[in-house]
Amino acid sequence: MQVIAFIMGIFSILGMFIGLLPLIGWFNWLVIPFAGTGLIISIASVAVARRGGIGVAGIILCTIALFVSIPRLIIGGGFF
Repeated sequence: MQVIAFIMGIFSILGMFIGLLPLIGWFNWLVIPFAGTGLIISIASVAVARRGGIGVAGIILCTIALFVSIPRLIIGGGFF
């Protein structure tokens, strides 16, 4: 489950970078729910395994994606 969380974190970061491009800010509407789901899965996998590693990396990646995508969506007005 930690591997799935890590992969979701990588895809969230990639989607975040795509959403930073001009006129593709609408992509953040897809990144935010995906990163939120990845964050929940990451936290659950670390709690079940009771050890860090790849699950913690998933938490970090999804959190970064959320903290960058949400303000970008607000600044762009949800469209750009």
